[in-house]
Amino acid sequence: MELTGAQWRKSTRSGSNGNCVEVAVNLAQVVGVRDSKDPQGPTLVFKPAVWKGFVSSLR
Repeated sequence: MELTGAQWRKSTRSGSNGNCVEVAVNLAQVVGVRDSKDPQGPTLVFKPAVWKGFVSSLR
C-alpha cells in the first residue's frame, strides 16, 4: 500500500508515556494507523468509511 505523503498525527488525548497510535487521514483512498514508537514498522490501512464507522462507534 502506497502511503507516500501521509501526514501522521497523534491524538491530543495521548499521554506522555509514548504508548499511542498515529493516524493519517489525508490520503484519498485509505486511512493509515501505526504505532508511534515504531513509525517504520507495519501500518494498518482502512477504507475511509470503515474508519469513520469505527471512530463513530467509540463516541
